[in-house]
Order: sequence, then structure tokens, then C-alpha cells
Amino acid sequence: MSFVRKQIPLILEDAENGLTVLFRELLSELYDDMEHLDKRIAKLEKKLETIAANNEACQLLLTIPGIGLLSATALFAAIGDISAFKNGREMAAWLGLVPKQQSTGGVPTLLGISKRGDTYLRTLMIHGGRTVVRVADKHDDRRNNWIQELDKRRGKNISAVAVANKNARIAWAVLTKKEPYKAAA
Repeated sequence: MSFVRKQIPLILEDAENGLTVLFRELLSELYDDMEHLDKRIAKLEKKLETIAANNEACQLLLTIPGIGLLSATALFAAIGDISAFKNGREMAAWLGLVPKQQSTGGVPTLLGISKRGDTYLRTLMIHGGRTVVRVADKHDDRRNNWIQELDKRRGKNISAVAVANKNARIAWAVLTKKEPYKAAA
């Protein structure tokens, strides 16, 4: 995408590339819109950074691998009072990150994730989980070894959702105890 951004002004300046005047005008307007949106995104990111820097809960959430600025501020805004959840599993279920259960004859069967709750938050958590899965082989600790084994057995997508589920539970614990995340040795 950065290649395209750099090439558009050069394309607009080149009078001999065969583009019509109308197309040049449209491309120029779209490029201006893109520049405007980039500036707006930068301003919003600065505001989010300010919010996160001035909020203890966001600072605690940022210590968890796989939870970044967007996830931390969105979780903080959506959750409000962490005491609304009895435990981390309840919070993960609220986000739709736990398996659906179907039982017949007393034998429970676990299905895919329930996908209930806030789609935006769940998506942020899963993307954060996907990032953690991608770099798990670069770290040698208990959590990353678990992620690598899970990835080999079940694949990247299921591993990403499992990490997102674990991160939701860790987020509950971090916010409840008001202590930063500490990786197990």
C-alpha cells in the first residue's frame, strides 16, 4: 500500500501516461481523501494513546501479549466495572470466545466458538491472538510452548481463538487484582 501511495503523485504528474483528464481529477480527489483520512487516523490514535496513558486499567491491559492500544481501550470502555463478571470464563463467554456446548444423554459435545457478544471486541481479541501465535516460536516460555503445541495440533485459526480466550481470562485477572501481567517461567 505504501508503494501505491508514493506512486500516485508521480502518476498524476506524468502527462504522457495516457490517463484522461477526468481520471486524473478523480484520482487526485481520492488521493486527497486518503491523505485526509491518514491525518484523521493519526489524530485519533494520539487521543487513544492519551486515554490509555492516563488510565490505570488500560496500562494493566497493555501488559498482556496480544492486547494492544485498540483492544485495551475498547475493553476498558466496554467492560466498565470488572466486578460484573464472576470469573474470567464468564468474561470470555461475554465476548463470545468460549465453545458452544451441546449435550445429549449427559454427554457434552464442544462445538465452535459461540460468537455471542460484541463482534468488534471479539475480532480485536482474535487478531491479537493471531499475532501472538505468529511470533510464539521466537519465545521459549511455558505459554509460548503451549501455543506452539496447540498450533501444530489444531492449526493457526483455532490457536488464535484459544489465545484470545486465554487473554480475556488473563485480562479479567489483571483487572481484578490490579497487577500487571507476569508471564510464567
